[in-house]
Amino acid sequence: MEIKNGGIMMRIITISREFGSGGRELGKRLADALGIPCYDHEIMDMVAEKYGFDKNYISHVSEKDIRVFYPTTIAHRLIAPHLMTQQSVSIAVSEHQLIQELAQQGDCVIVGRSADIVLREMNPMNIFVYADWQSKLNRCKNRADGSEHFSEKEILKKMKQIDKERAAYRSLFCEKDWGKKESYHLCINTSGKEIKALIPAVADYVRLWFGQE
Repeated sequence: MEIKNGGIMMRIITISREFGSGGRELGKRLADALGIPCYDHEIMDMVAEKYGFDKNYISHVSEKDIRVFYPTTIAHRLIAPHLMTQQSVSIAVSEHQLIQELAQQGDCVIVGRSADIVLREMNPMNIFVYADWQSKLNRCKNRADGSEHFSEKEILKKMKQIDKERAAYRSLFCEKDWGKKESYHLCINTSGKEIKALIPAVADYVRLWFGQE
């Protein structure tokens, strides 16, 4: 386990998740329960401010764009040529550097962005959140604002596309598959569950994992 100066054990938790499973909410609620920061979309704002990137552009750079940082034949097949820009590479590198800096500052929860891989040298606790299709579909529909009018078929297609991209990205530089139980320390099935109700048990498990009473 990673140790801070002074001998205090660091609690670094990463959240990987299927789209629509409630992983983002679980990460934020878990951080609140543990009394530690949670970093999610805030990372994009921090990268923009620290490195001078345009916030609107960063918001459109997805995990699949980050693949350009890894010059492999597979990456060139999976990503469209117009996305292979120097700025995409710079954003990816900057984002990874910032994630490492945030983790080095102390206890935290980091949602997405392959933080479990970026921080693997720091031995984080890695959580994977998943759910059945109906539960994920329901969450997506409930989360949509009034201006969004997607059919269930369109939502399901997007869900599958995003999860496929996350899995393909991870496979470029990690032998353990995205979403496979062997890749994580804790897998949480949120099917038909209210995220808030799961937090006390998850927080207790995290404390036990890090050797805390």
